[in-house]
Amino acid sequence: MKSFKTIILAAGEGTRMKSKKPKVFHELFHTPMICHVIKAAEHCNTEALCVVVGHKAEEVKKAIGNKNVSFALQQQQMGTGHAVMQAMDFIEEDKNILILYGDTPLITKESLQELLTFHEKENNSVSIVSAILENPAGYGHIIRDEKGNFLKNIEHKDASEEQKLIKEINTGIYCFKGADLKKALSQLTNDNAQGEYYLPDTLEIILQYGGKVNALITTDASAFFGVNSRAQLAEAISIMQKRINKKHMENGVTILSPENTWIDPEVEIGQDTILYPNTIIEGNTVIGQDCSIGPNAKLTNMIIENEVQLQYSVAMNSTIGNGANIGPFAYIRPDCHIGDGVKVGDFVEVKNSTIGNGTKIPHLTYVGDTDAGEKINFGCGSITVNYDGSKKHRTIVEDNVFVGCNANLVAPVTIKKGSYIAAGSTITRDVPEEVLAVARARQQIIEGWVKKH
Repeated sequence: MKSFKTIILAAGEGTRMKSKKPKVFHELFHTPMICHVIKAAEHCNTEALCVVVGHKAEEVKKAIGNKNVSFALQQQQMGTGHAVMQAMDFIEEDKNILILYGDTPLITKESLQELLTFHEKENNSVSIVSAILENPAGYGHIIRDEKGNFLKNIEHKDASEEQKLIKEINTGIYCFKGADLKKALSQLTNDNAQGEYYLPDTLEIILQYGGKVNALITTDASAFFGVNSRAQLAEAISIMQKRINKKHMENGVTILSPENTWIDPEVEIGQDTILYPNTIIEGNTVIGQDCSIGPNAKLTNMIIENEVQLQYSVAMNSTIGNGANIGPFAYIRPDCHIGDGVKVGDFVEVKNSTIGNGTKIPHLTYVGDTDAGEKINFGCGSITVNYDGSKKHRTIVEDNVFVGCNANLVAPVTIKKGSYIAAGSTITRDVPEEVLAVARARQQIIEGWVKKH
């Protein structure tokens, strides 16, 4: 495939969004709209990317933060043709130029490759992506002759009543030969009621000097859905949600309630894993096979091995080993490494800790800044006391330790393997191997105290 360059138009204010931030900043699955567009072009191996910015230009540049992207400035928003003119130095005559928009976040690698292949196969001066819509109102209509050849694009407001019934519309996505684009832009005028330079007007210019213009009817109209309002943003999010969930189900994942399951685009999930309702999986999370996730679970940037059970819990930036059982109502905070067969039960919080294979933390326990070995039992209400008011300290608990209920391990402290910590103890000194450590006041019985007081 011939090399191509990509121009993305992102200069508009997006007044219908009624937002303080630029329209292209609004997110689908934690990613700004424009970044979805950039990623799709990069996945097609675009040679270079230029984003045309205008409204809050410096904010847009900073937010994109992609070193492979260059920028052109459209100081006055005077139409789509004028926007492309600002990138004239970026256009090379011997390259194909793909024109995209920063507010079409549903665009896919496959839809762009289909356009690029069509453009080269047909040897077009410009190729348009068209779509068949049941309600074409508001779009430019594609007019063809009796043989199906492209004649012109006519805007809905300028169309006759008969032309308004034509369901093939112009999505606004183009692939030009660079030389034809430069030539057409040099002849483009703003002789219209709005005084703007319109990119679709280049089609008529190219036809007039004998260039070939053709329209590809897309097989996936949703890929070119544009977002101009909060309602359309919600619609786009819903389309992407369905697309992502369908992909996972086709790959062998059971999603019991797709409409109530949210999965970020980069997430990987293994076969025969089941996702229960109200599950949210974010970031670069990787989930293995035969897991059960949810209901009401939220995972962010997690690595989860096979046969893990996790319900009614939140986990982030950590790893969970094979066969672990998490929840209900557990909280796995960042930098945790939960081993194979570990139980992290109800109302347990683990933070910046390593939990060895087979260890049990059944309920009502806080384990922070701790290196815990294998086959430890943390009793109900036990706490690793990691903060002295100014610094965090680590606790070390070696293999086969039994920590009794309501015990406090005050860091820095080490509990050697095989030892027992008596219930209700506050441990402030290291405990040697295979002993019972008791650190509590001896029980006293005071006769007559109730009557006296």
